[in-house]
Amino acid sequence: MSKLVTIYGGSGFVGRYIARRMAKAGWRVRVAVRRPNEALFVKPYGVVGQVEPVLCNIRDDVSVAAVMQGADAVVNCVGILARNGKNTFDSVQSEGATRVARIAAEQGIGSMVHISAIGADADAASDYARTKAEGEAGVLEHMPKATILRPSIVFGPEDEFFNRFAGMTRMGPILPVVGADTMFQPVYVDDVAQAAELALTGAADAGVYELGGPDVASFRDLMERMLKIVRRRRLILNIPFFAASIMGWSLELASKLSLGIIPAMVTRDQVRNLRNDNVVSEGAKSLADLGIEPVTMASVLPDYLWRFRPSGQYDAIKESAKNLRT
Repeated sequence: MSKLVTIYGGSGFVGRYIARRMAKAGWRVRVAVRRPNEALFVKPYGVVGQVEPVLCNIRDDVSVAAVMQGADAVVNCVGILARNGKNTFDSVQSEGATRVARIAAEQGIGSMVHISAIGADADAASDYARTKAEGEAGVLEHMPKATILRPSIVFGPEDEFFNRFAGMTRMGPILPVVGADTMFQPVYVDDVAQAAELALTGAADAGVYELGGPDVASFRDLMERMLKIVRRRRLILNIPFFAASIMGWSLELASKLSLGIIPAMVTRDQVRNLRNDNVVSEGAKSLADLGIEPVTMASVLPDYLWRFRPSGQYDAIKESAKNLRT
């Protein structure tokens, strides 16, 4: 019988790419999510019955253990960018990750991959970065041979970074950003998935890997690249950190008072996190150590950001016709 992997958060941005790769490699895949009915799109990643979404709440021991039964390997992709009800940074990124690892050890699971983030730091001012570090510590405490992947900003068709800011270009002549000089090293989502696959199949040594693409650029530079692709002129306005913190507090309050109807476009914790560069550390294990040649932004971004151009799909059609003529 083929091997089985349980992927917590397997319908999320990174998780779905790992699920697709593991199915293609012949594994059975259990996609553990809070709302299985919203994750049915993963089923065609394999043959009938090979990929199945199952109900799981990472905050609950019984739930986590039930979907892990019989698995040969586990992957934890669950993470949040902002608090949402009971899903706090501590309950999800610290306690949740530790819970998955502890139960994996109890069940004798042979392999585990944990998706963390560059910048994970137990002493960080940001709750996001702090709990990422606590999650890593909890994973290694119970599964010392686990592989931890720390990606920078992850890009791809379903990302919440370039898609979000490209969407904002439709709203007016100004594109506000916080931390315009903060440096990033965006990594393609399938490169992260390939790293996870190598670890799960035993083709890579266990350890901590920091994953970044071939391009290192400031927040402002990334927005300028995006604007060229979507063919819009916008003034990139850098919001000072102190002003952004006040704005974050106001938006968090508005979101709370409206019971979530008004979303917090930026939070104080995100502002704290944006004060630090998000690039691969010198001397860290990276994609190169995994034998992965990272995909460039230039080769991927135009394929999914074209829809934000003023003429949308018609620009893409005209380009296709032009390419055919040449």
